[in-house]
Amino acid sequence: MAIIQWCKMQIMCLLILIYVGCTYIKEGNNLERVTKVWNCNRIFDAMFWVAEIAVLFDGITACMVNFLETVPEWANLLAHLGMFLSYEIYIALLFWYWLSVTIGIPKNRWIKAACNLPIVVSAFLTIYFLPELAFIKGTYTNYSMGASVYVCFISVAIYFVLTLAVIILKHRYIAKKKMLGLATTLVFIAIIMGIQIIFPESLVSCIAIAMITVSIYLNMENPAIHGLEHYHNEMVMGFATLVENKDDNTGGHIRRSSSYANLIAKNMRKEKKYRNQITKDYLNNLVKAAPMHDIGKIGIPDAILQKPGRLTPEEFEIIKQHPVIGGKIIKDTFSHMFDDEYERMAYEVAMYHHEKWNGKGYPEGLSGTDIPLCARIMAVADVFDAVSAKRCYRDAMALDECYNIIIKGRGEDFDPDIVDAFLKDRDKVEEIYSSVVH
Repeated sequence: MAIIQWCKMQIMCLLILIYVGCTYIKEGNNLERVTKVWNCNRIFDAMFWVAEIAVLFDGITACMVNFLETVPEWANLLAHLGMFLSYEIYIALLFWYWLSVTIGIPKNRWIKAACNLPIVVSAFLTIYFLPELAFIKGTYTNYSMGASVYVCFISVAIYFVLTLAVIILKHRYIAKKKMLGLATTLVFIAIIMGIQIIFPESLVSCIAIAMITVSIYLNMENPAIHGLEHYHNEMVMGFATLVENKDDNTGGHIRRSSSYANLIAKNMRKEKKYRNQITKDYLNNLVKAAPMHDIGKIGIPDAILQKPGRLTPEEFEIIKQHPVIGGKIIKDTFSHMFDDEYERMAYEVAMYHHEKWNGKGYPEGLSGTDIPLCARIMAVADVFDAVSAKRCYRDAMALDECYNIIIKGRGEDFDPDIVDAFLKDRDKVEEIYSSVVH
């Protein structure tokens, strides 16, 4: 019982982490069994294991420092080494986790190496200065001090600053939900670090690890949330397919056009001009929003949608109303049900995908960059698939002819950058064309 009094806080945190970990595994297995789509974040998995190890070593060292007469010095130092290294590794993994779910892991190996340098240096210095670790007798408990402790704090501070830099530099492109999680993480770290520095015998570091890990699980990595997102995506795709059936199609158009839009956005992301705007969240939202682009056709009479001949001017005016109808449906039906950024993009894709770069489109006659980027991307994807697929009023055009339509529309109907991004990967375009049923 005497031992428990020194590490009861660590025991509580460890039990919480074990419980959440078991729930995480169980819910994840259930979701994978039902949907086959659960993709866990491997960095978060590593964080979970390291968090438990860190809290375990924290509890062991909290006991050992109060039994210095009976515990061998080498065992005490070894336990402290495990604690320091696991804390340093955890904070580095936390930094990489937030990068992975916000702006994405950088491709440049030199940037990766620079971001990993603090953990390598801190691990080396922690081991180097470990023999100089001193144990101080406090009012309520003994605690450790020395260069290794300072190195651990400095490592945490460096990754704290790096995460803060990401927020400051990329805040416009980070989803609000993730921004809230990032801010909460930094607040936890700042408060706990402050308490630990001012009151070194408080030994509250384990609380920060437990709170951050559980918070990320509940808000970001809970398989139940992934399940809801999966069912939402299935519902949207089903609804969009149902609407497309009115136009004498079988769902191929929305799948192909969504794939084309995704391909375009990924190619544009490689360009410096769009790298910050087309983030990982932007891509995910675009893929989910693209199937909604023609949802307004549910309000257009079947006689017009399925007419085998040329439309009259009056009928074409009715067809031109489907973007407005689609935008209204999304605002009225999907408002405040899901992610705000997704709702906005779904609305813009539905409302503006028939606008033209030269301002001669509809429904509002927007031009140039006044047209939302997602709608400009969708415009190219939609037109290419429309002309390359068989419709009730004409046969499918040859692919070369379809490409020529896109090329001729460059700078007139379509954003030149988007056309260039689309034409950059003709092999992948044709792979999408041939892989989805027409």
